[in-house]
Amino acid sequence: MTKRFLFILLSAFSMFLSSCTKQKASSTSGSYDHIEFDMAIVKEPEIPSNSVNIIDFGAVGDGETDNSQAFADAISAITEKGGGKVIIPAGIWLTGPIILKSNLELHAETGALIRFSTNKDLYPIIETSFEGLNTWRCLSPIYGKNIENVAFTGPGVWDGSGEAWRAVKKSKLTESAWKKLVASGGVLNDKQDMWFPSEQFKVGSNNADQNVRFDLHTKEEFQAIRDFLRPVMVSIQNSKRVMFDGPVFQNSPAWCLHPLMVEDLIVRNVTVRNPWYSQNGDGIDVESCKNVLVENSSFDVGDDAICIKSGKDKDGRERGVPCENLIIRNNIVYHGHGGVTVGSEMSGGVKNMHVSNCTFMGTDVGLRFKSTRGRGGVVENIFIRDVRMTDIPTNAISFNLYYGGKSISETLAEGGAQATSELIPVTEETPQFKNIVIKDITVNGAKQAVFLQGLPEMNLENVEISNLKAIADQGFSIIDAKGVKINNVKLNIQSDIVFDVLNTKDLTLTDIDFGTKAAGAVRINGSASESIKLNSSEALDFSKYTSIGENVSKEAVKIN
Repeated sequence: MTKRFLFILLSAFSMFLSSCTKQKASSTSGSYDHIEFDMAIVKEPEIPSNSVNIIDFGAVGDGETDNSQAFADAISAITEKGGGKVIIPAGIWLTGPIILKSNLELHAETGALIRFSTNKDLYPIIETSFEGLNTWRCLSPIYGKNIENVAFTGPGVWDGSGEAWRAVKKSKLTESAWKKLVASGGVLNDKQDMWFPSEQFKVGSNNADQNVRFDLHTKEEFQAIRDFLRPVMVSIQNSKRVMFDGPVFQNSPAWCLHPLMVEDLIVRNVTVRNPWYSQNGDGIDVESCKNVLVENSSFDVGDDAICIKSGKDKDGRERGVPCENLIIRNNIVYHGHGGVTVGSEMSGGVKNMHVSNCTFMGTDVGLRFKSTRGRGGVVENIFIRDVRMTDIPTNAISFNLYYGGKSISETLAEGGAQATSELIPVTEETPQFKNIVIKDITVNGAKQAVFLQGLPEMNLENVEISNLKAIADQGFSIIDAKGVKINNVKLNIQSDIVFDVLNTKDLTLTDIDFGTKAAGAVRINGSASESIKLNSSEALDFSKYTSIGENVSKEAVKIN
């Protein structure tokens, strides 16, 4: 090797290192590249370099010893030093609730399993938020409020012992699993097809709506049904700079991770697991948060996986804190009612959300947007691209403004949502979804490719779908929508009806190709339909396959 060649090689390497340094600097300051809106880099927690080990405070990792005091003492000791890392080594660490403090990192090492006690006396009821409402619930296994600089790191496992809290339907289990559950204790309902952890839980479930008792008001009334007041597993409220990086969170009593009104939230390299049948077993519910990054994580849960919320009805509107500036990328969802979901508790609004490079396998719905009259709130500026879905049993993409509190599978089994063509006055209780861009989507198996349904008085507005390839039983339903543009879509659909359009305005279909060639493959109905443009191509002549209802005006549809 000549000196000149060595000099050139070293110079090139030096330039490469300089380039990497510059790239790293640009990625940690300023704003994110390839995001459709301006968003500052999410700030990571700043944790002092101090550290303690829970063993030094008397913790015993045998799965039997109650380590509640050891955790509390370790956190107090590190807090007195100004903050730092609490190390949780390999072992099975049984504990009651952990109360978080500022400037704290909980680091669960390889082999560490933190299991929360099933002794409900350790979880007093507190005033908090649940299902987007102000109410009373049991204290969460992990709880923090008005704190900053908090991190969960390491590959260890956090287990919420959810089996001690949840009711279970007989239809969700095998016969042998059901018999084992019944033999473990608890009580059954009169039909003998629902198991409750206790009689108190059974009583508490009476008159409940979405797991909330609206007929109770005082602490004493809620205390009488404490067992029913299942907490979320991780509750962090009104805080700043919170990070989850590396751990496994599983088996939560209700929702698993619930950051509420958190500014600068990072969730990455995390695994969230709940039994597929777990009621309200959401993965993560990001509620009324600002500047959020959820990436490189996996979810296998019993309800919606990655959920974006901002409060429910009057309580959410009075809070008035939207969820804004979110990046959700490079995630996998194995099971859940929705892969990425917005709503239905979105009364404070959701804006500026980017979703990319995600994969959903067998989720009840893929991309799920839901609300209903009475919520209020505006969801806007949503950008979704590069999403892959397989084996979706209902809708790959769903916008439903008639959400009734059940999964789409349950809703379809009961005959579908009860939509109406009746216009009612627009008020602060009217939800609105607008300015949605969805592109580069692959659906390999679904009951329906796309379901878009707004309200007669507040149409779903300005939705663009492009570069979609889908294999599904059914194609598109477009109802009470305005400003919908669908471009470069290739469909392999079993149903004779591919596009079912009702009371929709300013709809444009361009560069569409679908398998079925039935005469009424494109069906347009509704007296409110207008300004519909169907642009034919070499692959598809719309004039041969479009059926226009008698109640649609002659000027409403233009076929090019």
